[in-house]
Amino acid sequence: MASPSSAGALGGCEPPPGVDRDELWVAQLGRLDYSDGVALQSALRRRRIEGRLPDALLLLEHPPVYTKGRRSARTDLPMGEDWYRTQGIEVAESDRGGRVTYHGPGQLVGYPIMAITDVIAYVRTMESALVAALGDEGIEAEVRDGLTGVWVGDRKIGSIGVHVSRGVTTHGFALNVENDLQPFEWIVPCGIEGVRMTSICRETGGGDRLACFRKRVAWRFAEAFDLRQRIVSRERLERADRSGAALAGVPA
Repeated sequence: MASPSSAGALGGCEPPPGVDRDELWVAQLGRLDYSDGVALQSALRRRRIEGRLPDALLLLEHPPVYTKGRRSARTDLPMGEDWYRTQGIEVAESDRGGRVTYHGPGQLVGYPIMAITDVIAYVRTMESALVAALGDEGIEAEVRDGLTGVWVGDRKIGSIGVHVSRGVTTHGFALNVENDLQPFEWIVPCGIEGVRMTSICRETGGGDRLACFRKRVAWRFAEAFDLRQRIVSRERLERADRSGAALAGVPA
């Protein structure tokens, strides 16, 4: 993932009565097919635009998939799409900004559904949240001038690419935790020639980090945006998608 898309007008995105506008609903969704993740984001974005949902953060993993952002070039997948599919990796189009990246099991993917007014400030705040979460793991991460994402020295550990429609975001970030890094070697990640990818496990030498790290990310993300985290289930989100009235006074 890479650079953000342009923002639209914010419109009326006030949350419904009974839902605190300072809340961030966080849903841990486990492993989800990429197409299912896109469909869920689309449904929730519609409800956020309509003011039936507060800001939300979806945290999940995808089965192996290369996603092609709006600026992707054929050379980003040098082996040809059919070859990647023979390796068991799906190739999917995406309306996010940026070029080609990889998602797979063990990587933490975050999809914020948020009402924003400044795309650049939103991306920078997201980067700072990810840097803080990595710091909690003992990893000194940073951002680089002119590039979107998070780095550890000369190695990239986190990618960002967003789409904004009528002032509400979809897509978001991907952080390498304990995922296989080999599929990055077969592409030009985010359109950056020669980039080396890394992960939390590679940097620390430890394993089995995802369950703990996704909690750190949720906390740091809410903190960075000055929101109060509220854990909700996928069922709660889907009830919100069906009816705005179901949001008020219904326990998670």
